[in-house]
Amino acid sequence: METRQNNPGPPPAERRRSLEGVHGTVPVPPAQAGFWRQWRAFAGPALLVSVGYMDPGNWGTDLAGGAQFKYGLLWVVAAASAMALVLQVIAARLGLVTGRDLAQCCRDFYPRWTRWPNWIAMEIAIAATDLAESLGSAVALNLLFHIPMTWAVLITALDVLLLLALMGFGMRIIEALVAVLVVTIGVCYAIEIFVLPQLQPDLFDMGRALAQPNLRAEGMIVVAIGMIGATVMPHNLFLHSALVQTRQLKTDEASVRTAIRYNTFDSTVALTVAFFVNAAILVLAALVFYGKQSVTVAGGQVVPFSPDSDWIRIAHLTLAPLLGTTLASTLFAIALLASGQSSTITGTLAGQVVMEGFMSWRIRPWVRRMISRTLAVVPAIWIISIRGNGGVTDLVNLSQVILCLLLPFAMFPLLHFTSSRRLMGRWANGWFLTVFGWGSAVLITAMALYSLPESLRDAWRIIRGG
Repeated sequence: METRQNNPGPPPAERRRSLEGVHGTVPVPPAQAGFWRQWRAFAGPALLVSVGYMDPGNWGTDLAGGAQFKYGLLWVVAAASAMALVLQVIAARLGLVTGRDLAQCCRDFYPRWTRWPNWIAMEIAIAATDLAESLGSAVALNLLFHIPMTWAVLITALDVLLLLALMGFGMRIIEALVAVLVVTIGVCYAIEIFVLPQLQPDLFDMGRALAQPNLRAEGMIVVAIGMIGATVMPHNLFLHSALVQTRQLKTDEASVRTAIRYNTFDSTVALTVAFFVNAAILVLAALVFYGKQSVTVAGGQVVPFSPDSDWIRIAHLTLAPLLGTTLASTLFAIALLASGQSSTITGTLAGQVVMEGFMSWRIRPWVRRMISRTLAVVPAIWIISIRGNGGVTDLVNLSQVILCLLLPFAMFPLLHFTSSRRLMGRWANGWFLTVFGWGSAVLITAMALYSLPESLRDAWRIIRGG
């Protein structure tokens, strides 16, 4: 069954490929090969996508959630991860079956006038993501090496050179590097929670928080929206539909079924890891900060806690005295740097997919990267120059709210295309993906609209320096 050739729209020869430099470069074994051989071949795209679910934007919202509400928002982390998993599975299926990424589908099957607003919305989303990533990496550099924040933000703009070097080695090298960075994050948090003294997570309380979800406490809804915006990220839906095409895919029925099965398994594993990382961040904040008004650090300085605190910086300052070892603060900063650098790689690839898919514009990768990073660096330096380091958390949280508000521009087209039997044939979404996918999209959109007035007020306050 030649699935892709039966799809409407321009024939493959007339369409440009997603991420053309690495498209179809990773070989896959025949459909009858064993499990481990198949998984090794297909594993990777979901890992690259998963780093977006544990980037510095997640850190700010997870730390704030744990510090203010203990385990009360752990269910939001779990629910957001489940919604993200379903949507990423659907995005991978779109790329595998149609041979197009989500941006190309929007270009081919929607009216021509929709290209510009959809493209601009996704560029804003990518800029918001890049803002959180650059700030996270800059904060980590500042904490580890005491580099002034303004210079640290500028240094993060140079990571374009890292990505350009990696692209020359192929997709597998990029996936391997990201895997190392993800392992670094996981190991750092495992040591902090389970090895360092004075931390004893209460598994019963955590289980009860997961089983009895609520948003009753004041301020919970805003933090919950930020968490969802930090977890279900619009650009990742475009990216995943393109990354699966880096494999040398065949279009017969058995091969398509195998590709869908192993990409679904890959997504489940990768996003489960991302869930545990996010849960670990929230749990660490709950154990260390919840119920405390302040902490005294070296030199007698008292660091007060409040809902408006810069939790990323406070975590680094206070983990050492609270846990009794300077290793805690160092591990935190190393994990933060690994998070920012892994996320910046995937953000660049997503920008390339969106621009080429919607507009068919081809520009040099370093130019694309510098444009994207400039859109993040300029507002960061502006806010930091006005408000100092205290504006970092506000900017990170604002970026996550922006992502949540822009999610419908990615979710609804994705679900529309993958629910279409004309486009997907027998691989259209079944009842579970349809119900859970559309339910997630409607719920996220409703929460975003509910929080819109307060989000706009916060945005204006941050922009005017209040």
